[in-house]
Amino acid sequence: MYSRIKQLTIVFVAAFLLNLAWENVHSYLYMHYQGGSITELILIKAAFFDAFATLIAAALYLWVKPFRGRLDVTLGSLFVFAIGLELFALATLRWHYSSWMPILPCLDVGITPIIQLALLAYISFRFAGLPKKEKTR
Repeated sequence: MYSRIKQLTIVFVAAFLLNLAWENVHSYLYMHYQGGSITELILIKAAFFDAFATLIAAALYLWVKPFRGRLDVTLGSLFVFAIGLELFALATLRWHYSSWMPILPCLDVGITPIIQLALLAYISFRFAGLPKKEKTR
């Protein structure tokens, strides 16, 4: 159990740091957040939210069927969640993209935010030693 807690801690910390870097680098792809400036505090909150979502995904991956041991299902779920989050945020005017944001035409959402969660979760999982490699005979 201790090793699982350690892995989840590593996942959370890695996800937070990776997402904080990502948020800072790609914040210029947004015009505003809720009509105001995009501050460092907003970027920290966004990174924390993403790290928490990644932590939940890691817990699902470790303990909950049909996610248990299924990296494809876990990361796919994060990808779908990110699309839903973007659609919600755009519909409720939480943020607005700048003209530099690459857009996925079929859904009218930004490409970078929808790949962010699953990609950085995968990297965070790897930092924590997830998934375990199968032993070969």
